[in-house]
Amino acid sequence: MTIRNVCFHGIGTPERDLEPGEDRYWISPELFEAVLDEIRHWPGLRVSFDDSNISDVAYGLPALLSRGLTADFFVLAGRLDSPGSLDEDAVRLLHRSGMTVGTHGMRHVPWRGLSPSAADEELVAAREILTKTVGTEVSTAACPLGRYDRTLLTRMRRLGYTRVFTSDRRPARAASWLQPRFTVRNDDTPESLRAEAIDGPSLLGGLKLETIGLIKRLR
Repeated sequence: MTIRNVCFHGIGTPERDLEPGEDRYWISPELFEAVLDEIRHWPGLRVSFDDSNISDVAYGLPALLSRGLTADFFVLAGRLDSPGSLDEDAVRLLHRSGMTVGTHGMRHVPWRGLSPSAADEELVAAREILTKTVGTEVSTAACPLGRYDRTLLTRMRRLGYTRVFTSDRRPARAASWLQPRFTVRNDDTPESLRAEAIDGPSLLGGLKLETIGLIKRLR
């Protein structure tokens, strides 16, 4: 079965300093609502949120609940309780509300090419913090900045991650361990997202996306 993973980052006005280029992934509440109303009817939909912004609970959670939707929230353990980010109570609220809490690491750094000590912090320590926060095992992850390679994926399999999400803009197979996602950007519209995710690219464009994903997995 083919599914479409749609990922949000920030909604509304940021309450923290943004990283270079991050503003592209902050969208207005109006665009968020419009996209959510579009995708809620898609077959095989999975929604997720990255970066643990406070807008996850200010905008994301109420909108999901009012539409009968659930989502995966990938939390940065190192940002817990920081201004503009989720605190532990907010993460527990997401969990109690039927949402899945996954890890986005500790410090929002690329996981490709990590040293052993950095890998332990990002892939093990961060997950342990989130597991303790929600009181149940955290076993899913989203790769920060969409960067990964064969070494990283092998390491994550050995660590027992049950599903890993990326930022490759293409459909996914429901049962696959590696899950590409369509990240919503501020220049997207409900119509453009539908055209890309549902109608799909040309045959050549589709082959290009598959090839890029294959290269990432094998390099």
